[in-house]
Amino acid sequence: MKSSRKTAALTHLDADGSARMVDVSSKGGTARSATARAVVTLGPRAFAALDASENAKGDALAVARIAGISAAKRTADWIPLCHPLLFDAVDLSLVRIPARKAVEIVATVRGTGKTGYEMEAMVAASAAALTLYDMCKGADKGIVIGPVELLAKSGGKSGDWISKQREGK
Repeated sequence: MKSSRKTAALTHLDADGSARMVDVSSKGGTARSATARAVVTLGPRAFAALDASENAKGDALAVARIAGISAAKRTADWIPLCHPLLFDAVDLSLVRIPARKAVEIVATVRGTGKTGYEMEAMVAASAAALTLYDMCKGADKGIVIGPVELLAKSGGKSGDWISKQREGK
């Protein structure tokens, strides 16, 4: 039985299936935002070491926040077919979840552009998570990163999108 829904196209492939950068030259800029999240499960020893007085490397959450912001600005260096984008704001929150011995990182990128900020938000959350691992690995090498996921995006031709997990909240 055929579906009436159109099959989604992979925009970074040309008609021959070769990788390409999407041409956004004819698009106008619109207000856009994207929010992504990464979860870092530290375990009891590393979670306790988050306190700057116990972590020999310093304030792990502050360093991770700066790493996320810096990485968002360099997304095109991380992701080969990403456009280098200007944006107006990057917000990162890092929230301790004591019951799970974890930290939830939420990154939001906002601006006016010709293409979305999903990758910038995902890179910001990922870099903050990797930095948190680096800052805490002396206490426990078994730290787990994941999931890393897009929570929401707004603006552009495709409009607003929100993850099914987030819809229920």
